[in-house]
Amino acid sequence: MVFKLFLLFAIMPMIEIMILLQVAGSIGGWMTFSLVLVTAFIGAQLVRQQGISTMLSARNKMESGTLPGQEMVEGVLLLIAGVLLVTPGFVTDAIGFLFVLPMSRPAIATFLMKHLKVSAANPQFQQGHNPFGGSPFTHNNSGHSHNDDVIEGEYHHTEDSRKKLD
Repeated sequence: MVFKLFLLFAIMPMIEIMILLQVAGSIGGWMTFSLVLVTAFIGAQLVRQQGISTMLSARNKMESGTLPGQEMVEGVLLLIAGVLLVTPGFVTDAIGFLFVLPMSRPAIATFLMKHLKVSAANPQFQQGHNPFGGSPFTHNNSGHSHNDDVIEGEYHHTEDSRKKLD
């Protein structure tokens, strides 16, 4: 674990600097700087657009009564993509664009969902199951204990009660 963190925080920036210097040597410093800014701007716009799309898809799934697991993983990938795309460098941009593009992000999310096995490790968190009882999307008291202090009822406004309020 420590070695992986070392690679992430020490080696990766060195690789990015090396590539930035090589690109700057080929096309010039200002062009490299401009290219980094353009990729950050385009990446931020893509993250925003794809984030809205993913959020709407998740909302539709929740309204239909299913857990938006795929969309949740894609949302995390979009968050990581946003950080990577505003970080100066071409390697981080490449990884960020891989996470944000709608052609590759669902495949990566599916791969991660298959290999993380959260639902297999804890059967309470399987898709569509509420660990607190009942469906998470319907009003259902099947998971709650019966409470004698609760009285359910209905009320109706009559013409007389409305006249008194006027």
